[in-house]
Amino acid sequence: MDTITIKDIARALNLSTSTVSRALRDSYEINPETKRLVTEYAERLNYRPNPIALSLKENRSRVIAVIVPQIANNFFSQVINGIEAIAYNRGYHVIIFQSHESYEREMLTVQQAVARKADGLLISLSSGTLDVTYLRELQDKKLPIVLFDRVSAQLTSPSVSADNFAGAFAATEHLLQSGRRRIAHLTMPSHISVTQERLAGYRAALEQYGIDYDENLVRYGWFGQDEVEPLVDELLTYAPDAFFAAGDRLSLGCLAALKNRNIAIPGDVSLIGFTNSTVADLLAPPLTTVEQPALDIGQIAAEQLINLIEGKQRDPQPNPIKIPTRLNIRTSSK
Repeated sequence: MDTITIKDIARALNLSTSTVSRALRDSYEINPETKRLVTEYAERLNYRPNPIALSLKENRSRVIAVIVPQIANNFFSQVINGIEAIAYNRGYHVIIFQSHESYEREMLTVQQAVARKADGLLISLSSGTLDVTYLRELQDKKLPIVLFDRVSAQLTSPSVSADNFAGAFAATEHLLQSGRRRIAHLTMPSHISVTQERLAGYRAALEQYGIDYDENLVRYGWFGQDEVEPLVDELLTYAPDAFFAAGDRLSLGCLAALKNRNIAIPGDVSLIGFTNSTVADLLAPPLTTVEQPALDIGQIAAEQLINLIEGKQRDPQPNPIKIPTRLNIRTSSK
């Protein structure tokens, strides 16, 4: 079957090509009934826009670049699913880069994305990123940028993340309500936005229940599983009765370390993880988790970016978008 074009649709429906083109772009200039006729006819004939022709006509590549610290992290793979669903529906292609938690690699991947004429960037900052000057410079050149998950107050870009403060507060409160009082907090590097938000939620819950904050019960780790064991050993010297791990790998690493030391969970210590692992309920014991709305974060971030690209949102969203987390209570904290 020959490829269907806008001209074919226009001829069949007795419309102008410009009307069909605007209807397919969901333009406000076209009335809803005409849009419905055009889109239904286009779907019936399996019409697909020619991306090269579109990019030449619109002076856009219809490509968005996504930069994540690591695809292997279940949270980020779920976010990417959300991004791709929205991008596909709105006629955009997605190219994905990994920074591997490196500032230098992050800068290089952003440069690659710009060189490939990406229309905009969706980025979650690496743990090595302290300076976002290079992103601010791109922003000043009017490149649409939306941050997600790990964000920076130094940028005026729109941002979308989980409500990390509320998630950490709920996790800590659950442990306190179950009678735990010495709650160790194993978290990520202190400069990362999600670390600060989760630590603040943890501290706020302690304060509300009249428990003094003890910095001896807090450890900042990176992302290697091998480093979790020594951190757990350090924390165990302060006799915690619970662990709240604020990251995917930290949660699983903490569980493994405690089991390797024959520490009963939840008999000796309770454990809660901040993780989107799909196997949390299959672990021994099943792990209580704070689950982030990863798919929603991806979808909303993609919508924000495409609206900026297409000029439907002239000014970036002034306030960060925070999406509620969910506390899944399982055996490890009962």
